[in-house]
Amino acid sequence: MSALLERHLQAARALPTPATIIGGRAVGEHLTGAHRQIDPSTGAAYAEIPLSGTAAIDQAVAAAQAAFPAWRDTAPEVRREILERLAALIAAESDNFARIASIENGVPISFGHHFAAMAVQWTRYYAGWADRLEGICSNTHKDEPLVFTMPEPFGVVAIIITWNAPLLSLAMKIPPALAAGNTVVLKPAEFTPFTATRYMELAKQAGLPDGVLNLVLGDNDVSAALTRHPAIAKISFTGGPLTATKIMAAASENLTPVLFELGGKGANLVFADANLEEAIPFSARMPLLNAGQGCALPTRLLVQRPVYDQVVEGVAACFAAFPQGDPFDPGTFIGPLINRAALERVTSFIERAQAERSGRMVCGGGRCGGDLQDGYFVQPTIFADVDPASNLAQREIFGPVLSIIPFDSEEEGLALANGTEYGLTNYVQTSDMRRARRLARQLRSGTVGVNGTGNMHVSAPFGGVGISGFGREGGLEGIREFAGTKTVLMG
Repeated sequence: MSALLERHLQAARALPTPATIIGGRAVGEHLTGAHRQIDPSTGAAYAEIPLSGTAAIDQAVAAAQAAFPAWRDTAPEVRREILERLAALIAAESDNFARIASIENGVPISFGHHFAAMAVQWTRYYAGWADRLEGICSNTHKDEPLVFTMPEPFGVVAIIITWNAPLLSLAMKIPPALAAGNTVVLKPAEFTPFTATRYMELAKQAGLPDGVLNLVLGDNDVSAALTRHPAIAKISFTGGPLTATKIMAAASENLTPVLFELGGKGANLVFADANLEEAIPFSARMPLLNAGQGCALPTRLLVQRPVYDQVVEGVAACFAAFPQGDPFDPGTFIGPLINRAALERVTSFIERAQAERSGRMVCGGGRCGGDLQDGYFVQPTIFADVDPASNLAQREIFGPVLSIIPFDSEEEGLALANGTEYGLTNYVQTSDMRRARRLARQLRSGTVGVNGTGNMHVSAPFGGVGISGFGREGGLEGIREFAGTKTVLMG
């Protein structure tokens, strides 16, 4: 047995026991099978995850419905205090959540700590909104009725998250939904049940009443049953556009409103006047976060031609220097892909790009060998001189693959950046702030980062346009997604 495998099997023994949790208790009925959990770092199975069938959805929704009236009428400051306690518990468990992420979906432990810190931040932020939501009062004439508005929770909210950043996704969705007075049925990805299970345990410990938050572990049939359930009042989903179309079709049966945070093919425009000492490391680091498994990562690098060769060479040097390996190693920057299907998808993109001559391969291109050969590791890969119309430049790969494309003028760079169906995040590196302001307005995306900034902030809305989705998470808009507005007229 290799040292890597032994270390991971030992870590797996400390994981929480996954279970469907409805009304505050683990539910053993409605089980339809199990998901075999595979460690992405080793390719070895280490757990069997019990999956519930569609009947569990009726039970979970009923529990959430039963809990809704009391939770809606709970004093907002009490909801705030519960969420503040939850944030403190997540903070105290940050090491544990980072370890769970490292074995569950291969996140390097340093990045897992970052996710945990962000989860604490988002939970505290929305705890603060619980007793600050307010309506407006119209300035009417004395002979007219008094007109005012009040925010109201929707009711039972369905939250469906993907696997690449489960703790952060939970923190972006659940706290605002609860702070607004909704109850929740949560359906995580089958690949990441341990984060959701531990989150449920901490929510109960924080004092969240039974039934306010319910967890169902299941497959795609369970997700479908949840999204078409007539008692679901709102759906919040993070994932891919293809799944979103199915959810939207199911939601249309009951005209259920949806919030979609979907994929991306973000562009990072590097102009000749950029500070390359900062722009090159940023342009290399961002596409490789979480092994490239992030919707908001700049996987298209657009470089103005006078500095093109210098940037390509510099980014390639950075790629070669980033440590790749065991996510439990604090020095690891690049971990594995989530599963074999992801591995096959990413390597097929690389092989097809080579076969179609979509670009010039600069580095990478294959699986990792040695101690990593049994895991789902792909070498960080760069294609330069990429055809902007190719699959390499147009489709979301969700792996450590960067496409580099030259451009001459600002207008050409803008057209290339906007030349996809996606519209989640874009980035600009320039010393010309007038140009930065022009591009910030003209780039077709929900977020624009300028000169080395990240792609989200808890106090600001985050979301996309086009096939990157609609609705917003973060800031006041993030909690408004979970509160309707009622108008009252009084004579």
